[in-house]
Amino acid sequence: MKTIYNSIREEVGKHSKVKNSVLGNVNEWKRSHYIILSEIIKDELSEAEELKGGKKFEIGNTISHVTLQRFFENDYQDKTHNDLRFLKTLDKICIFLGYKDLNDYIQSAKFNNQENEPEDGLEFLTKMVYDYCATAFNFYKHFPEHKTEIFKELVFDGSPFLERTSQFSRELCERDFQLVTKNNRSNYEVFDIHLVTDEPDKKILETQEFWNLLFKVGETGEEHFVNQLNTQIYFIRKIDDTWKIWDNYNPDAGRLNKKVEIL
Repeated sequence: MKTIYNSIREEVGKHSKVKNSVLGNVNEWKRSHYIILSEIIKDELSEAEELKGGKKFEIGNTISHVTLQRFFENDYQDKTHNDLRFLKTLDKICIFLGYKDLNDYIQSAKFNNQENEPEDGLEFLTKMVYDYCATAFNFYKHFPEHKTEIFKELVFDGSPFLERTSQFSRELCERDFQLVTKNNRSNYEVFDIHLVTDEPDKKILETQEFWNLLFKVGETGEEHFVNQLNTQIYFIRKIDDTWKIWDNYNPDAGRLNKKVEIL
């Protein structure tokens, strides 16, 4: 994710409010400059449409100068970030830059619409994972409808991944589970994607994912939470000249089903 971190930092420096301030005339920022940057970001976020609803209370609309200095001066190349506060900081910086959140920034054309990108290149595979997670979130939004066909473009029919996902999700749909999205009650983040295995017909990608989902049961209104931060492994295969997801290792798969069975 070093490319993304560096790109975010560069874009902040190019932001019109930053360039037209004292910061635009300084080669190396010090503590006092990060205080100014913090105020600039605060002023912009106070007017941001993305923070006019419940998300403002979830992630806030300020970033301290200490956090900004740490973000700009640290090297994150070899680190894994499991801290939700760090993700919220990135969300706010990306909103300052004009995006909906960090995921929107990552999925922007800057990273995912590279011309001349080979079909089995890292950007292509990374986009596949992001698209899958976005599709999975959309899939939950349709509950209690069980619309597994929306995975058709991303996951192979008959794959163990699709069969397992279908089984877990069908049980929840049969119990009339419904995803609560009002005021951003349900959300997710995907980050730190890297290639583990690179073979002609098989790729393995490892991701860090945070899923925060709230389900309500239709008639009773009973609430069930999914709140997990974990490492997931995606097995992507090439079959008949087509790359799709074949399987996935998710240590928390089916946890909600088991919880409901116990209750």
